[in-house]
Amino acid sequence: MTGEVRIMDTATIKKRLEFHTQRLDNLYLAYNKLLSGGVKSYRLDDRELTRLDLGKLSDEIKEAEEKVDELTALLNGQSARKAFGVIPRDW
Repeated sequence: MTGEVRIMDTATIKKRLEFHTQRLDNLYLAYNKLLSGGVKSYRLDDRELTRLDLGKLSDEIKEAEEKVDELTALLNGQSARKAFGVIPRDW
């Protein structure tokens, strides 16, 4: 599938956006519960998370935010990702 472009229809994009938005909300809730110290552990789906998992949870939140942003851009007719290049120069 490398190099293959897959075009999604609006219904599929909306469904995926809804899924990832709900996932992001759950990750935010777990992070905030653990960070506030109100709980010693938090169950998220089939995982038991503790304060030691805050770093991993933070990475998952960042990944989910990027996915939601990407799908939102697609839904609005924009490019999913913006590519740019850096050209090193020797003056």
